[in-house]
Amino acid sequence: MTTDIVLITGAMAAGKSTVAELLARSLPRAAHVRGDTFRRWIVSGRAEPAPPLSADAETQLALRQRLAATVALGYADAGITPVLQDLYPGPALARMRTLLTGHPLRVVVLLPDPGVLAARDAARAKTGYRGWSPAEFDREFRDRTPAPGLRLDTSAQTPEQTVAAIHARWPETLVPDSPTGCPGPPRGV
Repeated sequence: MTTDIVLITGAMAAGKSTVAELLARSLPRAAHVRGDTFRRWIVSGRAEPAPPLSADAETQLALRQRLAATVALGYADAGITPVLQDLYPGPALARMRTLLTGHPLRVVVLLPDPGVLAARDAARAKTGYRGWSPAEFDREFRDRTPAPGLRLDTSAQTPEQTVAAIHARWPETLVPDSPTGCPGPPRGV
C-alpha cells in the first residue's frame, strides 16, 4: 500500500499551520511540510507575494510549489505521511494535484468565515493580508478553488476539534482521481 499525501490549504489565518502540525503529530509516521518555508529560504532577491504579483513573484511561487511537492513526495516514498500546508487558491490547487502523483492525495480546505479570518489575522504578530482582504481570499477559496477533498467551516472550532473532524471524515479527504488510500486514518490514531 502506498503512503498518503495530505494537503491542507485555506486563506491566511485559517489555521493551516496549527492544524497541519497537530494532524501530523496525530499520525503514526508523519512530517509537517510548510510550503512557505521555501519562500523564506530565498534571502536575496525574494519577490514578495503582494498584489499585483510580479513576474518574479509568479516564478518564485511556482518554484515554491514544485519544491514543496518534491519534498512531500520524498517523504511519501519513504513511507512517512507528509502533511503539506500552504496557500493553494484557485488554479494553484489544480497545479499541486498534477505535481503530487503516484500516491493517494487527501485534501482539506479550511474555510472559516471572513470575519473570523480578519480577527485571527489581527491577533497574530504577523499579518498575511498585504493588499488583499480576508473576504477576497475567502471568495477565492469558496468560489474559485476546485472542490476535491474535504471542505471544513472551522469558524467555531478549535484546532483540536478541526483535527478530530478530519479524522472523523477521513474518507471524504481522498481526491477521487488519485490512487486509493487507506479508508481510515493510518493505524495508531
